[in-house]
Amino acid sequence: MPYLRHLSASADLITAAEEIRAGFVALALERSRQSTPFVEQARALKISAMHAKRPNELLEIEGIQTALLTAAGFSDKATKQTNEKDQTGAIQDFIERFLEPAGTNFVEELVYRFLLTRGDSLGGSMRNIAGKLGERKLTRSLISTLTLHEITYQWLNTISNTWITGDRSNIDIELSLKALSWNKNGETRTLIYNRTIPLVGKNIDICLLRCAPDEVKHVIQKTPEKFIAFGELKAGIDPAGADEHWKTAQTALNRIRSAFVSHSLSPDLFFIGAVITDSMAKEIWSQLEDGTLKNAANLTNPNQVASLSNWLVDL
Repeated sequence: MPYLRHLSASADLITAAEEIRAGFVALALERSRQSTPFVEQARALKISAMHAKRPNELLEIEGIQTALLTAAGFSDKATKQTNEKDQTGAIQDFIERFLEPAGTNFVEELVYRFLLTRGDSLGGSMRNIAGKLGERKLTRSLISTLTLHEITYQWLNTISNTWITGDRSNIDIELSLKALSWNKNGETRTLIYNRTIPLVGKNIDICLLRCAPDEVKHVIQKTPEKFIAFGELKAGIDPAGADEHWKTAQTALNRIRSAFVSHSLSPDLFFIGAVITDSMAKEIWSQLEDGTLKNAANLTNPNQVASLSNWLVDL
């Protein structure tokens, strides 16, 4: 059994208190990293806005209308859904209601409100960042396994949407990777993150396919027998949400199992979690022993993640 390479009992899956603390620190640092562009934008806005002697003169400064809309409370989505006339009216109303009452401090008021909206936007994106950090950790482990075994691989760049041949100089590719493909023993494997699979009807965290990158779309739509494994990755570090994450993962895995059983198929299923409590660990261990799950790992334990990565590469 592949899980026995890194687990000997359910207790091995439980997340240690120090790992939970480290996880919160990692999230805080990532929040700071992602907020840096907003802070720099606010500084640039302040320099430009200081050319205005009165709030109404802000409308005459070229290149800051989008920032003014942001300060007025417009999200990126709201900006795209409104026309120029509506936007100008909203900015004028914002100036009259909030900037003019601030008197000589109107520039500071403008910058504070800009950061308030940007901060709210960042808060929304941070709700998904734990999952991204989890994907990056698994990706780095997979790439390390492939590199160690001198297995050729390619990765799909999120920004350019092109496949790139991996090499040792790609230090931070997990930051912009959304799929990974490798060749082993004359066969190609492709691992994809967060894709909706028509047969299942839902988004799935991790899918491993027996196909080349250019065949992924066809396989997803037409060839269920080429699915090798599915995984649920729950990277949230807050213990208060651990049980809910596990329930969500179980629902997803059961849905996958039922969908493929109807086609007389049984791809391997696995679970990776950042926060695993004692009761969760016992349930996961029970499913490993009866074959419901083929593998599982605690995301905060590098050795377990490395072992599971080796298993995936060997499938």
